Amino acid sequence: MNFEDLSTLRPDLAFIAHWVGERAHVLDVGCGDGAMLRYLEKGKHCTGYGIEIADDKVLESTRRGINVLQHDMEQGLGLFGDNSFDTVLCLSSLQMMQHVEALLRDIVRVGAEAIVSFPNFAYWPHRVALLKGRMPVSRSLPYQWYDTPNVRCATIVDFKELAEECGLEVIEYVALADGKPVTFLPNLRGSLAVFRLRKKAKRA
Repeated sequence: MNFEDLSTLRPDLAFIAHWVGERAHVLDVGCGDGAMLRYLEKGKHCTGYGIEIADDKVLESTRRGINVLQHDMEQGLGLFGDNSFDTVLCLSSLQMMQHVEALLRDIVRVGAEAIVSFPNFAYWPHRVALLKGRMPVSRSLPYQWYDTPNVRCATIVDFKELAEECGLEVIEYVALADGKPVTFLPNLRGSLAVFRLRKKAKRA
């Protein structure tokens, strides 16, 4: 898969990929079909592993040639030691977890940096739906309320506060709409939030 394919199929992944360093050792938590990790391996000469629990997605990742471990992320990342990876990805998966704070702490424990993305619940069409008395359904939240895998809803402001409470440094963050950065009123106009994080340095 080349960069153009990734841009066409998943423009959000194409944007996020530029935050991952050349030849980085990467853990993709909730890797899905393995498209992102495959691109990073071929396009940026990265190495690493994917973690996924769904049988069909594990099979797709394997067919792409990805080193994938079938593992329940709710059980944590005890498989890996501290700072085992340059970058840990958790893309559109964190909102599906029961124990978000614990997993977030584990992600930055095993990686020097982490990139986390999630649907921004404050996106303006979501607000309009709520004003109409309905749960939002959109490209970033494509499920009906009764069959959604998402168990947590967050905004950009919410996540910044959680990162601070967890002792994490926000290196940079962006709101995306159709894979492109939104600079004006990002919490209102961005459908997907993407954060680049690391542990705060301990003071001497």
